[in-house]
Amino acid sequence: MPKRSGASQEQEFEEFAQARAAQLYRSAWLLCGSHHQAEDLVQETLAKVYARWRRPFGRIDNPSAYAQTTLTRTFLGGVRRRSSGEQPYADVPELLVDDPAAGTDVRLALRALLAELPAADRVVLVLRYLEDLSVDEVADRMGISSGAVRNRSMRALERVRGLADDSLRIRKV
Repeated sequence: MPKRSGASQEQEFEEFAQARAAQLYRSAWLLCGSHHQAEDLVQETLAKVYARWRRPFGRIDNPSAYAQTTLTRTFLGGVRRRSSGEQPYADVPELLVDDPAAGTDVRLALRALLAELPAADRVVLVLRYLEDLSVDEVADRMGISSGAVRNRSMRALERVRGLADDSLRIRKV
């Protein structure tokens, strides 16, 4: 593999960051529930990815997966370190809203349900069902076994179903 120049590496990373920032932000917002915390999480994630990107032999085979894994583990690490139970709440960011009038109630209800879950359960549900990753991919990104992901998914879904009311039921047209 030819060695990349510093300028080439920086340009590649900048293009990667611009292409992935919106998706990373969406995941971060779903995990954090706060616009400001999500921005901080994405910034910290991209800084970690950039540090790895700049290593002489730090070629990342799948940068998107690496960034998502870094985001997930950074979020979980931050939750473990945080001593405060405070959970700020912000409006749904425009980035998530294709049509501001469509589905706002469902999005807000989903966010409220996710906020009721422990951080690891929230990560599993976001990655499995909103990011559409396989059990093995979620397990790899979280650093746990596939069985733990299946078990956590089942229990988290059961808890969400218990918290949800009939207004969240989506009717097929």
